[in-house]
Amino acid sequence: MCGIVGYAGARQALDVVVEGLSKLEYRGYDSAGVAVLADGKVAWEKRAGKLANLTAALAQSPPMAGTVGLGHTRWATHGAPTDPNAHPHTDCGEHIAVVHNGIIENFADLRAQLQAAGHVISSDTDTELVAHLLEDEVAGQSAPGAGSLAAAMRAVCQRLDGTFTLVAVDARDPDVVVGARRNSPLVVGRGHGENFLASDVAAFISFTKQATEIGQDQVAEIRADSVTVTNFDGTLAQVRDFVVDWDAEAAEKAGFKWFMTKEIAEQPRAVADALVGRTDAAGRLMLDEMRLTDDELRQVDKIIVLACGTAYHAGLIAKYAIEHWCNIPCDVQLASEFRYSEPILTRTTLVIAISQSGETLDTLMAVRHAREQHCRVLSVCNVRGSSIPRESDGVVYTHAGPEIAVASTKAFLTQLVSCYVVALYLAQVQGTMFASEIDTVLDQLRAMPGAVEEVLEVMGPVREVARELAAEPCVLFLGRHVGHPVALEGALKLKELAYMHAEGFAAGELKHGPIALIEPGLPVAVVVPPPKDMAVLHDKVVSNIQEIRARGARTIVLAERGDAKVAQFADTLIELPVVPPLMQPLVATVPLQVFACELADAKGHDVDQPRNLAKSVTVE
Repeated sequence: MCGIVGYAGARQALDVVVEGLSKLEYRGYDSAGVAVLADGKVAWEKRAGKLANLTAALAQSPPMAGTVGLGHTRWATHGAPTDPNAHPHTDCGEHIAVVHNGIIENFADLRAQLQAAGHVISSDTDTELVAHLLEDEVAGQSAPGAGSLAAAMRAVCQRLDGTFTLVAVDARDPDVVVGARRNSPLVVGRGHGENFLASDVAAFISFTKQATEIGQDQVAEIRADSVTVTNFDGTLAQVRDFVVDWDAEAAEKAGFKWFMTKEIAEQPRAVADALVGRTDAAGRLMLDEMRLTDDELRQVDKIIVLACGTAYHAGLIAKYAIEHWCNIPCDVQLASEFRYSEPILTRTTLVIAISQSGETLDTLMAVRHAREQHCRVLSVCNVRGSSIPRESDGVVYTHAGPEIAVASTKAFLTQLVSCYVVALYLAQVQGTMFASEIDTVLDQLRAMPGAVEEVLEVMGPVREVARELAAEPCVLFLGRHVGHPVALEGALKLKELAYMHAEGFAAGELKHGPIALIEPGLPVAVVVPPPKDMAVLHDKVVSNIQEIRARGARTIVLAERGDAKVAQFADTLIELPVVPPLMQPLVATVPLQVFACELADAKGHDVDQPRNLAKSVTVE
């Protein structure tokens, strides 16, 4: 959720930190703040609301000249989004400044202990407690090197329960920024004569593409000329360097009004990139990383897909492909519910975890539970070096590039493609498909960028109907087979962006309750199965359309080009390219993305940063 930036180098830290925070605005936040070490003191400023509020305050404040600093965009958990609760927080002596992502679960006990010891707590946050704990540790440790900020951070982290990324500076140790992580993302950016700490590489990509992963329960110390990473017990940690494979320009709007419209337009390229390098010289499928043998995968007799939100809808679609191509039972579960449902797991259960960021905490904790039960785990993620891929036995990276808008678009399509690659890989290993059959499906997938491009070229009617419906209080979505998750995704996009009631239903369930919602003028979007390859389901959905039209609904029909049988029942017809049934979600989802984006824009909403939402959910 929140964004963190730390800097040590030769530049003015305030400029670097504010620029980094601007790159992290997409993550969702409700306050922002900065701190800079200058003249032996900590200078700071923080404001509730958008980053613009902070920059306006900085313009009216004395200059913060210094080359070491940190910044934060906060998503309120403990305490309302107010100026006092914004980060950074300081200790009683105002030597230490701390920012924090996550939740400290034992904050109540710690707060009581600190107050009993005489500390004055000035905010409602759990974060401020860390500043006071660090104050005590720095003051109380007398062994050589023990009084350093890094040593204090290691000691404090061992007293904390919960999820956290912490970054701190101390005016008495003015050359260093210290960060720590447990179950929340933190990465180092390595420059020339400067180094960075951030919750997301987007914060420093303008300055360097060289990065280092910070692992679970590790502390990083950055100075202008060095990076040191230790475990919480003080031992040197093993780290892995990587290169960020996109640049700052990729995160700019490039002339589009919204990042979301830009990312929708990028989907043909994203789908193509998701398929690059998937086969070896012999034509066999490969994953990006694989630490399981073919023999281990041949033992798999059950698959569970874990995901949240949009990624969960990708998993629901993937289930059809997995069971069709692999002949293995597949269950799809919300990651947030997985650990609490007493799942039946064995050594022959394969878990597939889907997460755009690779840091979705619900999914990460579900993966850890599965590993504790000795399951194998494959992950589908977009961000290299993130936690879920690191803790998986195999990885398919979606190669979607940066997705800045909170509402997922190209990440969703590339997750679908990547899940299909995983399904085909398993079919290859288990021998449930001939090589020629796999090649045929791969050829079909390689044709999808062109099909998505076709859809994008004819979105005028979609935008028009979206603006016509901007005043409507509700829209329903119907679909069958893989069209049902598409309907769920269409409804979710409208909820996220337009703040209106929207529901997705399996069309076959219409008569079992939802038809009671139909009334004159109600907009209903229907995803129609292909008439040739799914004739039975196609005709049943056409009957559903007739039923809702008979009750006065306004029908928005997404159907294969040339489907004459359904056209007569559509108030608005959105024609889709002719593609195989399992590929239809790749083209049917795009108009629903455009529809939600346009309708939200017509309502005057912030399309990229919808209220109450964050891009990466790193708390449970």
